Amino acid sequence: MRSLLLLPLFASLALAQTKVGIIGTDTSHVIAFTKIINDPSSPDHVPGAKVVAAFKGGSPDVESSHTRVEKYADELKTKWGLEIVDSIGALCGKVDAILLESVDGRKHLPQFKEAVKCKKPVFIDKPLASTLDDARAIAKLAKDNNVPFFSTSSLRYSDAVLQFKSDANQGVITWGPGPTEEHHYLDLSWYGIHPVEMLFALMGPGCQTVTRVESPSMTEVTCLWKGGRMGTVRTLRPYGGYGAVVFREKEVLQSGPKMKVNYAPMLKEIVTFFQTGKPPVAPELTLEIFAFMDAAQKSKEQGGKPVTLK
Repeated sequence: MRSLLLLPLFASLALAQTKVGIIGTDTSHVIAFTKIINDPSSPDHVPGAKVVAAFKGGSPDVESSHTRVEKYADELKTKWGLEIVDSIGALCGKVDAILLESVDGRKHLPQFKEAVKCKKPVFIDKPLASTLDDARAIAKLAKDNNVPFFSTSSLRYSDAVLQFKSDANQGVITWGPGPTEEHHYLDLSWYGIHPVEMLFALMGPGCQTVTRVESPSMTEVTCLWKGGRMGTVRTLRPYGGYGAVVFREKEVLQSGPKMKVNYAPMLKEIVTFFQTGKPPVAPELTLEIFAFMDAAQKSKEQGGKPVTLK
């Protein structure tokens, strides 16, 4: 019944330009996303919305946060004309939808607790959280407050993933950069989330048992899926390119030497989500991704033993 009450809201957003607010100005995404959404002259422009306000946030103990939060907030204000507000509550009355962009996944649960009070749809940038428990708490808050949300990496909408996505995929290997951040318990959630998202976009749900192997130059995590399918993700240290190999009954597909990654396809999905309230990535799949990363962390702690997803 509560979801029916929100239908008029989303119908009106679809007809008008959606006013968007940002939580967290400590990532380059806030500049890139604002440009694509607000600048009609951009070749990647996504119409239908306008970013109008932002709350700074920030994490003093994360270098990539405290060294950038003021810089990006100032650029949003001076170059793009955004209003900088002093609280998430102050953001609520100014916007129709929210981009929760804080680079620190630990901040997402407490910030989402404030954001749900707005009763507006929320996109939560990667990582959804720093732990499986926080990810589950976010999903429960959203359900209890009837607030639609979704979270994803832009790599889910890369050219190779969109091209290779199919029910015919019997096995998949993905890879990408693997730097970590000491405050995130799930070390894959910091940057490894990108190739992990690619893996689940290509394999779908159904991961059951996870095994993790470490070397100085990479991490490899393999999961046995329902029906005997198998998926593997590799994170490369300190950095490396992105890629994917897909195995089917009669063919093997491989991405090119440089995967094309563009924020525009993801932002198009986000704007549509803001207007309809229908998430393109189900919360259940996102929670399975976090259960996968949690099992991978447990496997690491147990010296590479197989771990069943919770």
